[in-house]
Amino acid sequence: MAYWLVKSEPDAFSWDQQVANGVEPWTGVRNHQAKRNLMAMAKGDRAFFYHSNIGREIVGVVEIVREAYPDPSASDGGWVCVDVRAIGPMPHPVTLAAIKADPDLADLALVRQSRLSVVPVSDTHWAHLCRMGGWAGD
Repeated sequence: MAYWLVKSEPDAFSWDQQVANGVEPWTGVRNHQAKRNLMAMAKGDRAFFYHSNIGREIVGVVEIVREAYPDPSASDGGWVCVDVRAIGPMPHPVTLAAIKADPDLADLALVRQSRLSVVPVSDTHWAHLCRMGGWAGD
């Protein structure tokens, strides 16, 4: 299993909407590196659901339930999406400020590549962030 972090602006698509919708396609990614990350995702992988812009915090965990396929929201083709399903909320949302203040997370892609909407998370960083947020799952 691999781990990821996916970002969404909560005024465009929030954690509450993800939970209400059940399985949701993660559409709208228009960056080639983020697209490659989507294409690397496998069914069963987990991702942190991160509210960007407003809140700037990890608020939940999702599971990849369908691997990359053509993004139906792309008019020009060539873009992909994956389907994700909410696993559960982060008991204590982990803020960007807390992440940046932690030296053990200095090389986390969220910190290094702050504008990228889909980033990998190492096993070590995943476990550390789960501890910070009180997440008891894997």
